[in-house]
Amino acid sequence: MPTIWVDADATPKAVREIICRAAIRTGITASFVANHMVPVTRHPTIRSVQVPPGFDIADNLIAQEAQPGDLVVTQDIPLAAEVVEKKVEAVNNRGEVYKPETIRQKLNMRDFMETMRSSGVQTGGPAAFSDRDKQAFANALDRWLARQKT
Repeated sequence: MPTIWVDADATPKAVREIICRAAIRTGITASFVANHMVPVTRHPTIRSVQVPPGFDIADNLIAQEAQPGDLVVTQDIPLAAEVVEKKVEAVNNRGEVYKPETIRQKLNMRDFMETMRSSGVQTGGPAAFSDRDKQAFANALDRWLARQKT
């Protein structure tokens, strides 16, 4: 049975709740990985995995453990690129599915923006998480879950 792996360090509460409800409803395991305890619903199909503090430790665990057929939920584009290369599906908190044909472009844009910020250019941050984002994520998760039944 597939697993939903969640890079939970910066996952909005609304997304965590959607994932927990889906795990309970379907029996699919959801593993929330972070370097701190993440509040999640207590249920046999829901795991909260706390890793030691450190750069990319949670990402590395997810990248090592995720298998084809699993779903990774992350905002981290390098992590998404790594798992997509392993043929693992990945989606961000706003419901955008990372595709093999576009992940390199996203990675290049991320690196470019990071270079801009480090040189002092104000690039702004992401827009606030909205109800539309929440619905888009729920829809993307539902599409993935529907494919698991076939």
